Amino acid sequence: MTPRILIIAGSDSGGGAGIQADIKTVTMLGGHAMTAITAITAQNTLGVEAVHRVPANIVAQQMAAVVEDIGVDAIKIGMLGGADIVAEVTSQLGCGLYPRAIVLDPVMIATSGAILADDRTIAAMEQLGRLATVITPNLPELAVLCGREMSSVEIIEEEASLLAGRLGAAILVKGGHADGDVVIDRLIAADGSIARWENERIVTTSTHGTGCTLSSAIATGLGQGMTLADAVERAIRFVRRALEEAPDLGHGHGPMGQQYVTDFR
Repeated sequence: MTPRILIIAGSDSGGGAGIQADIKTVTMLGGHAMTAITAITAQNTLGVEAVHRVPANIVAQQMAAVVEDIGVDAIKIGMLGGADIVAEVTSQLGCGLYPRAIVLDPVMIATSGAILADDRTIAAMEQLGRLATVITPNLPELAVLCGREMSSVEIIEEEASLLAGRLGAAILVKGGHADGDVVIDRLIAADGSIARWENERIVTTSTHGTGCTLSSAIATGLGQGMTLADAVERAIRFVRRALEEAPDLGHGHGPMGQQYVTDFR
């Protein structure tokens, strides 16, 4: 059966991240992508120029429309755009109609450095995080969630373990923002156990949408019945291939090449 993946996230007019990256990823991995769009952005490879939020009740109606007819096997949550939308999504997911295979990508800082979430939105994510299977912050986002700079490996793993235990969700700490030629991604379970993936850094400016792609790939794997660790491992490999296949578009952080990765189904 084709896994049905509900994506709750914002739209990227440049096609590099957000809903656009999510749909490409889910499709190339063999899933059926459905969407609840939370915001419309005017952006390109150089940055975010404007954001128009979708009303929270319309986000909820999009979610309800697909789950009541098509059904949902896994959920990916990206940019939510406001505390009211976070609260509405949290309420909807608690109604019993949705699966507990939920990947929360706490999108707060764009690749360009633009801030995409305010303090109230970040605070509201605590309750949403308690519903997630896995939360996928990069290092700057982990610092915001934990209220502490991620200045060493020890602090990263300590704070992520505390966060995982508090929320009852696994934390996948993405290592792309760290220095060095090797990228280390860490999956930290609620019980404190840690799995690590180490890969040589791919040097490219086409990194727009890496977090969206990774989280959507994990959600697709969960929807296909994979274990979390296996879904994460495949997602990391998919992201790396999409970086290698990037079409070199734009003058800033260009889009990846998810549509050219054809051998992962």
